[in-house]
Amino acid sequence: MLTGKRQDDEIVQAAWLYYVGNLSQQQVSDRLGISRFKVNRMLADAREQGLVRISLEHRTSETLLLADRLAEAFGLAEVQVAPVPAPTADHDYERTAVGILAATYLARIGSGDKPRVIGVGWGRTLSAMADNLSGLVNRNLTFVSLMGSVTHASRTAPGDVCIRLASQTGGRAMLLPAPFVADSEEACVTILEQRLVRETLTVARNASHALMSVGECRDGAILFEAGLFSPAQIAELRRNSVVGDCCGVFFTADGAVADIPLNRCTPCVKPSEMGEMDVLITAAGATKAAATLAVLRAGFVNRLLIDETLARAILEEM
Repeated sequence: MLTGKRQDDEIVQAAWLYYVGNLSQQQVSDRLGISRFKVNRMLADAREQGLVRISLEHRTSETLLLADRLAEAFGLAEVQVAPVPAPTADHDYERTAVGILAATYLARIGSGDKPRVIGVGWGRTLSAMADNLSGLVNRNLTFVSLMGSVTHASRTAPGDVCIRLASQTGGRAMLLPAPFVADSEEACVTILEQRLVRETLTVARNASHALMSVGECRDGAILFEAGLFSPAQIAELRRNSVVGDCCGVFFTADGAVADIPLNRCTPCVKPSEMGEMDVLITAAGATKAAATLAVLRAGFVNRLLIDETLARAILEEM
């Protein structure tokens, strides 16, 4: 076990490679010959010890104005807009900025001694939230998957995010033992009848808070590129003008839940079951304007965390 100065040196080295060298956590793991889990822990230690300070000044007059306009338009309790100096082609900067906002929000709602159940979706902004969470320790937190998972291991999958959040906070994770999408409506019914699935969904439906992100339904989007859907299912989405999803539920541009078989093939907590939850969604990148606008029009969201370019794109599309 490393102690004292040597341990601090390794923590600083990992932080330098990640934040300054712009390497991924897996690349840092490969470079230092340690596990990715240990890299994640070292980065959290660096932030907690003050070796790394992340500063995001989002409360500027422009972003506040954008936030106010969106809050008023959709009756939201809270909107935060992260400033973006210049949009990036891969939206990595935007996702990190929104992830920092989400980490701050989670630290706010997760503090205290009261037991709290927090439902978690999946997506790259939520993964960025887990990357940037620090200083929150609460053994009374339970992070539960609101939806099924993907076939291939991914940092954006709900199970992975739940486990990382539980590990970082000292809480626990409760995973939904189901796929993101079933092969048919009949198969989905069978999955939903399984005891462990029923028990997990019962806990998820009684969560006090929900943290979710918005997915796009278009060529090049992660939903289409991840191998989740069959060609027939993708054709179904296109044929019915589906623009996006949230937590495994697919929406058309007007905010309606699309009347398609695919919406009856995803084991998840539906928006209609979230009435008592405080629902927050995250989204990053101007390309998500149509999908985010559709989810906001659906009327089940209470809070919104997005970046400046996406905020402007949504208001323009409205």
